[in-house]
Amino acid sequence: MPDAGVAWDNARARTLLRSMFDAAVASADPFVVLAKHLPPKPRGRCIVVGAGKASAAMAAALESAWPDVPLEGVVVTRDGHAAPTRHVRILEASHPVPDARSEAAARAIMHAVTGLGPDDLVIALVSGGGSSLLALPAPGLTLEDKRLVGRQLLHSGATITEMNTVRRYLSAIKGGRLAQAASPAQVLTLVISDVPGDDPSVIASGPTVPPSGTAADALRIVERYGLDLSPTVRGVLEQAVANQQDPKPVADPRNRVVLIATPLMALMAAADVAREQGVTPLVLGDALEGESQVAGILLGGMARSVHAHGLPIPSPAVLLSGGETTVTIRAGEGAGKGGRNTEFLLSCAHFLGGESSIWGLAGDSDGIDGTEDAAGAIFAPDTLARAAQAGCMPEPFLRNHDSYSFFKAVDDLLMTGPTLTNVNDIRLLLIT
Repeated sequence: MPDAGVAWDNARARTLLRSMFDAAVASADPFVVLAKHLPPKPRGRCIVVGAGKASAAMAAALESAWPDVPLEGVVVTRDGHAAPTRHVRILEASHPVPDARSEAAARAIMHAVTGLGPDDLVIALVSGGGSSLLALPAPGLTLEDKRLVGRQLLHSGATITEMNTVRRYLSAIKGGRLAQAASPAQVLTLVISDVPGDDPSVIASGPTVPPSGTAADALRIVERYGLDLSPTVRGVLEQAVANQQDPKPVADPRNRVVLIATPLMALMAAADVAREQGVTPLVLGDALEGESQVAGILLGGMARSVHAHGLPIPSPAVLLSGGETTVTIRAGEGAGKGGRNTEFLLSCAHFLGGESSIWGLAGDSDGIDGTEDAAGAIFAPDTLARAAQAGCMPEPFLRNHDSYSFFKAVDDLLMTGPTLTNVNDIRLLLIT
């Protein structure tokens, strides 16, 4: 434990926050966590499929763990997230809005699992981001139908669970349909969770997991957020509602789903780093949702209470949270650069107003916040003052959802590059 008398300054605070973030990401490294969850080696073929930002790294880790097993198959990951493999074919596609490569990858994956027997094993490697990477339209729909709905969902303020509920019923591969196509082979799904609650049917929209929601739920979400559906898309959802009167297919009891890394595991790894530095961690939860700007104010208020009153814990302390907040872009608002983490952090910094002894970091564990090249950002007590010197006031950046540009102007972006894993957002508020 470090000397308690050592003063906290920007350098020390930033180093601790970055070390905590890095530890959270490292806890979900596929090369660390995957091998311990593998089953006995199969008597028949072993087909590897998968989708998500971590899927290529998971495939490479599987090949490393089973060098003597003749693996074959295909996985799809986001552009820039590929990893070197010897046997499993790695494809890349667009995220967060699917493109033609997403549809081609989904067809290739469905083809890879056809014609299998009961002695064969399918290992499905699933992580966040898989929904847009596996874009196989339901019968009667086109890829453009799915793209239009996807864009509306991304700007609607819907949670990831709500978005994926809709996506499942517009897909020919999600909602357990991939596992059905692999029957009678056994299916083992290894999952790195990026969603609040760790529900496997939500992660990448559950290609090997029967859906937990219903088509009626999907239609209610459409109405709640005022999505403008084409008659064709609405017809597919309405037909799915009618089909819900039939019993759902029974999942093969031999099939298993294993969570190999989760947001809570990542937060606990970050908390361990804080303890080693004599800072008390308080994990607020791994499933926080809601508007990013509102969350920034609420957690900023908690940090202020720790600083002023020693409640709910005395300083030095760090408040940790995970989950996935949302950014809703309403009519008349700008659509600048930024993601939910930089927007959360700018809202928090603005609320605190440069209060001394409080630092913050918020970043997406995959290294990409939204669609930009930053994982997130860091703020310090002097961030707002430095921004003012550069002519940047937080209000217009928040109003225009342009938080990336704000933090870029003060050189406070968190740049990691693709981490090849994904356990959702890591938010840290340090109070000294």
